[in-house]
Amino acid sequence: MVTTIARVTQAGRARRWPRPTRGYRVFQVINGLVICVVVVAVVYPFLNILARSFSGEQYIEAGQVNLWPRGFNVTTYRHVLSDPLFWLSYRNTIVYTVVPTIVSMVLTTCYAYVLSKKHLRGRKVLIGIAVFTMFFNGGIIPNYVLVSSLHLRDTVWAIALPNAINIFNLLVMKSFFENMPSELEEAAAVDGMGTYRILLRIVLPLSKAVIATMVLFYAVTFWNSWFSAFLYMDNQNLFPVSVYLRNLIAGATSLGNEQMNNFTQVQIAANIQAVTVVLVAVPILSVYPFIQRYFVSGVMLGAVKG
Repeated sequence: MVTTIARVTQAGRARRWPRPTRGYRVFQVINGLVICVVVVAVVYPFLNILARSFSGEQYIEAGQVNLWPRGFNVTTYRHVLSDPLFWLSYRNTIVYTVVPTIVSMVLTTCYAYVLSKKHLRGRKVLIGIAVFTMFFNGGIIPNYVLVSSLHLRDTVWAIALPNAINIFNLLVMKSFFENMPSELEEAAAVDGMGTYRILLRIVLPLSKAVIATMVLFYAVTFWNSWFSAFLYMDNQNLFPVSVYLRNLIAGATSLGNEQMNNFTQVQIAANIQAVTVVLVAVPILSVYPFIQRYFVSGVMLGAVKG
C-alpha cells in the first residue's frame, strides 16, 4: 500500500504542465496591460474627487489638485456633518434602501421562481409581459398621477412599489432557478413538502449567491436613486441624503457666488460637489467586500445556460 502511494506521488511530481506557448504569454501581457488601464481609469477619478474634498478652494480653482489634497481643509465636511438635517436624511436613505430592497427581493424571487417552471400554463405570456416593460413604460406624468391617486406621496411606498421589479434581475434569477436540478424539488415533493416549503427550505438556501448579487443590485439602485424622492416627497424631513446634498450643492454654489468675501461659503462652494460624492459613495462601497465572493458566481450561474 505504501509503495503504491509512493509511486503515485512520484508520478504526480514527474508530471509537469506543458509550457505556455508564445501566443499565450503575449495574451497574458496584453490582458494585464488592459486590466491596469481599466483600473487606473476607474480609480483615478475617485481618488481625485477624494483629494478635492479635502483641499483648499484656491488650489481647486487653480486646478492644482491631483491625487493628493492641497491646502488641507475640512470646512465643508464640518458644515455638512454638523447639520441635523443631514443625519435625518441619512436615516431616510437607509429606510428607502432597506424597505424597497426587501420588497423587491420578495417579488422578484417569487416571480422568477414561477417563471422557471416550464410546465406552467401561460408562462410565455407572463414572460412577455415582463419583457414588454423593459422597453415601454407609462412615463413620468402617468406614474405621478398613479402614485398621487393611490395616496402614496410622502411615504416610502412611493419609492418601493413603482420600481419593485427590475426585469434584468428577474431574468437572471429565472435562469438560475431553471439550472437547479429538478430532482431536488421532486424528492422534496415526494416527502410531502408543498410549493412554499420547497422554495423556502430547498431552493433559497441553495441560491445564496444569486440572492446576494440581486440584493447588491437593488440596494445600490435604491441608495443612488434621488429622482423618485425628489418627485414624490414634499416634506424636506423625508428627503434622502442624495436630495439633501443636491439642494446643498445648489444653495451653496449660488450663495458662494453672492458672498465671495465669506471664506466659509467660498470654500463650501469650491468642493461641495466632491464632498457630496464621497459622503454618498463611501457607505455603499463599503458593502462590496462582504458580498464580493457571491457576486461573480451569482451573475454567471444565473446568466449562463448549461
